[in-house]
Amino acid sequence: MSFRQKHPVIVGIFILLGIFLLFGGGISLLISSLDIDKGKKDLFAKKDSVGIVDLKGLIVSSEETIEALTEFRRNSNIKAIVLRIDSPGGAVGASQEIYEEVKRTNAVKPVVASMGSIGASGGYYAALGAQKIIANPGTLTGSLGVIVKFSNLERLFDKIGYKSEVIKSGQMKDIGSSDRPMTDEERALMQDVIDNVHGQFVKAVVESRSLPEEDVRKLADGRIFSGEQALNSGLIDTLGNFTDAVLLAAKSAGITTETPSLIYPRGKHFSVFDLLSGENSRSLYNKLISNFPMLSYEWRGVR
Repeated sequence: MSFRQKHPVIVGIFILLGIFLLFGGGISLLISSLDIDKGKKDLFAKKDSVGIVDLKGLIVSSEETIEALTEFRRNSNIKAIVLRIDSPGGAVGASQEIYEEVKRTNAVKPVVASMGSIGASGGYYAALGAQKIIANPGTLTGSLGVIVKFSNLERLFDKIGYKSEVIKSGQMKDIGSSDRPMTDEERALMQDVIDNVHGQFVKAVVESRSLPEEDVRKLADGRIFSGEQALNSGLIDTLGNFTDAVLLAAKSAGITTETPSLIYPRGKHFSVFDLLSGENSRSLYNKLISNFPMLSYEWRGVR
């Protein structure tokens, strides 16, 4: 009996792999397999390019944005960066991390923050690290504030007969518990934390926008502004769309071409090395299913 007859599944995998290499993304697989240093070279990046980093949706994590900024900062072909923001804000820590990374990148090459429909709260915080901030006249921005909410479900718990027993190491350990009202001491403590974080936000605006702290605090009561109002208040530099931001970034970097090349962060590609890693042993299976959905029923039994 031949190897093919003894091991039909293994032979089938290699046949499908060959099909995928030829028709389902061989170029991406090859590039990933070369394991190019992202920070040093991009095979498809033209010289004097502008990198585009998107910051969209609720800010929960900073890792992806920081990775893109780091990649573009180290890429010598990319001379400037546009941070495209469409975000209502999000977690304080993540927003601060992005702000610091934008500021670090701007010290190496110019970064222009471009706001789309909304760039508020943490989205605006992230933009503060850029050299220039651009928004549309109707962009919603500002919302310079910090908020924490706790749910009080005490009456609901009483109706359903729910009761909790708490064992804690300190008086404040269960602060914000949903089965009881917040005490005056707890409220004062949380207010102190919120005021401190709010002060950090105000300080970042003062330093970035070169505005008096007294003026910033008048604006930092949580209200939102239109792009036009933000310009009049000194919170942004100019009005314009994404194209205007690209042209400004290119000009700041000394790029003279009228249509600078735009480079976006590279996506994650399937690599042959995934097959050699135990933790990624199902990468081939998942990739094949995504490229050849008609195989899903036949391959669901393969583990």
